[in-house]
Amino acid sequence: MCGRYAQFRSVEAIRAVFGTTGPLPNLAPNWNVSPSQMAPVVRRHPETGERHLDALRWGLLPHWARDPKSVRQPINARAETVATAPTFRDAFARRRCIVPVDAFYEWKQAPGGKRPHAIAARDGEMLGLAGLWEGWRGEGGEVIRSFAIITANANATLRALHDRMPVILPPDAWTAWLEGDQPAELLRPAPDDLLRFWPVSTAVNSPRNNGPELLEEVPPPAVPAGGPNPA
Repeated sequence: MCGRYAQFRSVEAIRAVFGTTGPLPNLAPNWNVSPSQMAPVVRRHPETGERHLDALRWGLLPHWARDPKSVRQPINARAETVATAPTFRDAFARRRCIVPVDAFYEWKQAPGGKRPHAIAARDGEMLGLAGLWEGWRGEGGEVIRSFAIITANANATLRALHDRMPVILPPDAWTAWLEGDQPAELLRPAPDDLLRFWPVSTAVNSPRNNGPELLEEVPPPAVPAGGPNPA
């Protein structure tokens, strides 16, 4: 699963990494991107083939929905079923995207409750997550562009935290993901040596908290010698 992430580098930096053209979205750095928020997404223009960087809402709203309030708007899509599930199959076939992230968060069960951890590339580089996007149009002309992140089974590194992880596309697969006709081949766990993780503050639990301090390492609380107190 991927339910929170950080994208703190500027849109100019994202453009340089992913080679996008055209206007840039007006988005500030965000250390706690949460569902329903706007975030930068790399998409391929269907006519020119150029990559554009746009602001989309996290939580996929299917184009066929009559009323946004009446349908589920998932933030994640499972790699195993993304090509066939009604909510995702059209987008998987025609509207794939890349979600730039600097880090993402996962929670691990621990004495005293779940503890958040930040996960990032060992080399400090930006990650490109496999995503899908949709454009929904209301009867009154309202347009909502949204996206979801595809997840796969966790690799050996992240299995200590969770059984799922976002699909991370290596740079040499970005073009194939956006333009190719065999996207399913790219839906696999990242190499075990790509990522590192560390415990962070529970402040990340609230979408109201946002700042670089969310990525600072926070040692887990000490467990009493006799073990945690019974509930």
